Amino acid sequence: MGIEEPDVVHCARLASGFTYFIVYGVCSHTVDYREFREEGGDRRYRNKAEVEELIRSRLGRDMVVVGASTGSDAHTVGLDAILNLKGFDGEPGLEAYDGIRVYNLGSQVPNEQLVSTAIRVQADAILVAQTVTQQQLHIRNLTQLVDIVEAEGLRERVLLICGGPRLSNELAKELGYDAGFSKGCYPTQVASYIIDELIARAGKTTARTIRSPGEAACG
Repeated sequence: MGIEEPDVVHCARLASGFTYFIVYGVCSHTVDYREFREEGGDRRYRNKAEVEELIRSRLGRDMVVVGASTGSDAHTVGLDAILNLKGFDGEPGLEAYDGIRVYNLGSQVPNEQLVSTAIRVQADAILVAQTVTQQQLHIRNLTQLVDIVEAEGLRERVLLICGGPRLSNELAKELGYDAGFSKGCYPTQVASYIIDELIARAGKTTARTIRSPGEAACG
């Protein structure tokens, strides 16, 4: 394991064939942090005032966000940090933004209930938090949510965003989500992504509905 001068400060029998150790030592492995780049690290996130202005000027209506910790997951610290008025580290959550309507359903919410609520309130984005990762529970739960959203015919209309300490943007996209946010995420990052994506999608929709002069003549 690359530990030099190991010092076993505690050991205890756990079960047949298993022992618990606490070991201190000097790690011989090194990491060049300059070689690592956080995904999306070059992206400039908007501040609260900029997001609110875009909602007013470009979206022209309230932005609706529904969030929950789903399945058996009872942890809501990360979800609340993004959605609740108090926010995180001095930055207010999405509830504090003018023009954003937030529905925080809390913990242990069935995926079916989350989707039905999103349909009822005409959500623009669904946020799902997953903290419990034993036996890949988060993977199965996140995959099931994507399946339900697709079955309801909402996938092209609603942004799917997941977050949690063991999640990444890369993993989220592999599972069928639009984006994933990991530990250290701030509310403004999530708000920036949602409004930018909604504006971009609205532009694509408009472009598809405008026919060329040739198409108009043929019609």
